[in-house]
Amino acid sequence: MAATKNFGPKRLVVGAHYGVVDFIAQRITAVIMAVYTLVLIVGLLVMPSFSYENWKALFTFHVYALPVGQILATLFFFALAWHAWIGVRDIWMDYVKPTGVRLLLQVLTILWLVGSVVYFAQILWSI
Repeated sequence: MAATKNFGPKRLVVGAHYGVVDFIAQRITAVIMAVYTLVLIVGLLVMPSFSYENWKALFTFHVYALPVGQILATLFFFALAWHAWIGVRDIWMDYVKPTGVRLLLQVLTILWLVGSVVYFAQILWSI
């Protein structure tokens, strides 16, 4: 009986999504970040003067008592963290071959991203 080839064009590809979800998620997060960046640029251009109060108003404006500025900034930062996780995780998976080192780097990346999101939320929502 011949040995089964598990690589190349005739490999069995059942049971995994092979990156489609990550591809779509990274594109969606990129669109969110691009739109928010354009909104910030427009906000900076129409700002009467560059002062702390006006800068703070970019992130804390309300619409009908809803903190829209903070919600949009938080959505942007979550999108940034998710986008970064997908990209950095793929780098670790592609270029770091020892499993233990790769796992350590992935765990450190997760801890760094979660810490960054918590720190961001603490700063933004305490304004």
